[in-house]
Amino acid sequence: MPRARIAATGFCVPERVVTNEELTDLMDTSDEWIRQRSGIEERHWVENGQGGTELGTAAARQALERAGLTPDDVDCLIVATLSPDHFFPGTGVFIQRALDIPAGVPCLDVRNQCSGFIYGLSVADAWIRSGQYECILLIGVEVHSTGLEKTTAGRDTAVLFGDGAGAAVLVSTEDPDRGLLSVHIHADGRYAEKLWVEAPACRYDPIISDAYIEEGMMRPKMEGREVFKNAVIRMPESVHEALEANGLTVDDLAMVIPHQANLRISQAVQKALGLPDHKVFNNIQRYGNTTAATIPIALHECLEAGGIQDGDLVCLTAFGSGFTWGSALIRW
Repeated sequence: MPRARIAATGFCVPERVVTNEELTDLMDTSDEWIRQRSGIEERHWVENGQGGTELGTAAARQALERAGLTPDDVDCLIVATLSPDHFFPGTGVFIQRALDIPAGVPCLDVRNQCSGFIYGLSVADAWIRSGQYECILLIGVEVHSTGLEKTTAGRDTAVLFGDGAGAAVLVSTEDPDRGLLSVHIHADGRYAEKLWVEAPACRYDPIISDAYIEEGMMRPKMEGREVFKNAVIRMPESVHEALEANGLTVDDLAMVIPHQANLRISQAVQKALGLPDHKVFNNIQRYGNTTAATIPIALHECLEAGGIQDGDLVCLTAFGSGFTWGSALIRW
């Protein structure tokens, strides 16, 4: 049976770098407060008019070039994002058009927030294993900066999020010693309002109003303690689930790449798994939380830094809004 293998990766972040010091001009905060709370030192924000289509397209082009492939080789495009360029259609078709992927190639948009890339991997792997597609382009992309409340009232979330995109080209392989071993995804809707954006919402009539804006309903809201408490349980749990499903142990792991939500969460996950520093990759310090884009961006940088070698066992894990979480185990 064929399985999916990541042939190449790519990434793109906006040129504008926003430091913690710059945020002190917008809200009552400090570099020390942000670092202690999240580990973040800087993030990238788009310039006016730049969106997910541009970022996702650039990341995808790099991934395709590194894989030695062209847009004509793509059988399917999957885009994970919570921040689409427009209410509809999804960002996928805009990236398809920008890349000049042939008409008729399907585009799937995944709305699973921080776990979006893992959910997308699950779909891509299933399609490749079934033989339906042989080359799938998977993109995680976010533009958060345009939706943040950049004031003291919104600082709890405004300091955390950045913009960016990461992409992976997945191809079919018959090699039993390489590729995605398994992907595991979960959700628990009891916590849906613990991390969410309430409006615009089609359940309201009208879907947006001045009152919603004045009440801050269109800005992200998070109960940080609940998110932290659940993340540090579910992420290690999902790593163990993947290992057990394949008859492996933590000692077999060469690298874990966690979703970059908060450095404190990543450190807690590392401690729970009993892993040394060189087996956990973090880059939240430079990019902040780019939700669906954090794992592909981190994976790309880890590969570029030589942190993953052929034959290594790599685990990707994420947790986020929904609550949703999951893991993917890969033999590189």
